[in-house]
Amino acid sequence: MVAFLRWAGSIAAGALNGILKFALAIFILVGVIMLIGLSKGDGMANNIVLSLDLRKPIVDSSSQEFALGMQPVTVMDIVLGLDAAARDSRVKGVFLRIGGANLSIAKAEEIGAALKRFRASGKFVIAHAQGFNDAGLGDYLAASSAEEIWMQPKSPFSAAGTGGGMLFLRGMLDKIKAEPQIAKRAEYKSYADMFMEPGMTDADREQLTALFQSLYDAAVDGAAASRKLDRQGLVAALEASPQFTEQAKDKRLIDRIGYDDDALKAATDRAGAGAEAVTMTRFVNLKRASGAYGNGPHIALVEASGDIVDGSADGGLFGNNNVIAGDDMARAIREATKDKDVKAIVLRVDSGGGSVTASDQILDAVKKAQAAGKPVIVSMGSVAASGGYYISLSADKIVAEPGTITGSIGVLTGKISIGNTLGLIGVKGEMVGVGRNALMNSDLQPYTPEQWAAVNTEADTIYDDFTRKVAAGRKLPLAKVQDVARGRVWSGTDASSRGLVDKLGGFWDAVALAKRIANIPESERVVFERYPHHKGFFDAMKDAFGNSDEVEAIENFTTLMNAPVVRQTARAVRSAPRADIELRAANLPE
Repeated sequence: MVAFLRWAGSIAAGALNGILKFALAIFILVGVIMLIGLSKGDGMANNIVLSLDLRKPIVDSSSQEFALGMQPVTVMDIVLGLDAAARDSRVKGVFLRIGGANLSIAKAEEIGAALKRFRASGKFVIAHAQGFNDAGLGDYLAASSAEEIWMQPKSPFSAAGTGGGMLFLRGMLDKIKAEPQIAKRAEYKSYADMFMEPGMTDADREQLTALFQSLYDAAVDGAAASRKLDRQGLVAALEASPQFTEQAKDKRLIDRIGYDDDALKAATDRAGAGAEAVTMTRFVNLKRASGAYGNGPHIALVEASGDIVDGSADGGLFGNNNVIAGDDMARAIREATKDKDVKAIVLRVDSGGGSVTASDQILDAVKKAQAAGKPVIVSMGSVAASGGYYISLSADKIVAEPGTITGSIGVLTGKISIGNTLGLIGVKGEMVGVGRNALMNSDLQPYTPEQWAAVNTEADTIYDDFTRKVAAGRKLPLAKVQDVARGRVWSGTDASSRGLVDKLGGFWDAVALAKRIANIPESERVVFERYPHHKGFFDAMKDAFGNSDEVEAIENFTTLMNAPVVRQTARAVRSAPRADIELRAANLPE
């Protein structure tokens, strides 16, 4: 047996050594490429048209720890990248591919504002769609920020309005003898309704109708202003959908008819002789690697996107970039707080919530940052609801897009017991527990009346604490918070009129507030320190494999490759409740 274990250990060690040596070889190859780039700068032409492809879903931000090659751009990458492009004399314009991603209204507002800011620098934006295939208005709203919208001939223009809902599973659960017991606070907290109700409740229908009307108004008003169209005329044009390219042009919904290469040629011709198209992904990754997003006073940009979970998202070599992990996010805020160069913190939130304990951990870090003298400004993305609102409530100022889904100040907790369900297929589950409520959270049996009372007490306690924290953080009377809470989701516009949001706008509006509170002159550029910091390659390798001579060799090699002369030339690399108490918003489309 000892011999076998030694043999197995040698095999494992050999495999690990092989992996590490391969990684070292990759690093050497990258180093050679970087050295070759010494005489070539970043390799981009003198006349550039940035190609921005928004035909697939895009996340608001990412905490991905490590990636081989170029990382896909996020909404925040685009916002910062367009700012850098506006100051890059080589960049003459943007060629936007649009249609198919069904962008949320808030994402469209943020990206659209960034495109307009870019155009204000004297540069152009040309958009091309092979079709607006989704009935939602987000893709068209984003496209309306371009000075020209092209569409492929005989293509569908389906943009019509806003809407959404969910499936209700209570009928199925009854048929399979599953028993849902989920406490919600309060009547608008509709996330659990899919398990508890046979259909949409009156309260949920009320909140969704108001929400979608507000989102519709925001999208129509925004597109009408961008396209310089009469609002009633635009509404009438959208009411004609689904329609085709030619009808959309007649109604002035678009400007020109042509294929993608025709629109791209128009863009490069406008950029000047020898102009080349460079993907936004490449441009943003080069800017990210070089830290070329500005100079001057430092503002921390803390990016919180995804479900809120307990613990850390450390997941080996690549980690998990789809969650807001309590340990990681609190650590990022604490690091920004300790950095003497950081004058203010902009917390970018895009989350429908999750763990109450992780949310409270993050909120505590925010409060301690403020107590240390660091202003915290929240910039809300598509969704900043429930736990996403919880981590925001103490901020000095909260900025949301008109289309941001926010609020949902409420709680849910409970479980679905499936002991009787198993009996339908001949399976029996039995348990033994020592302690009165040792098996309380088992999904094999429902709560006893006493346990159900305890669950409701938990929900009441957390809900009371949540509303009191909102009242304190927002400096609102508790009675007013209790009225606008009740688990209800609001658009950014409606949240603003109820005191839950300070200002309607996007990222740059949040930055302007941060500068004002931190006494940074309005005209002065700032450096954005992005948190959580992405891990370097050898850190990710250590997490995955532990320390070894090979990892140390790679670390030493990395140190060499990070020497100033090399760095300066080429720095090129997410359900049912399970007895937890959760702060989670309704199932709403982004």
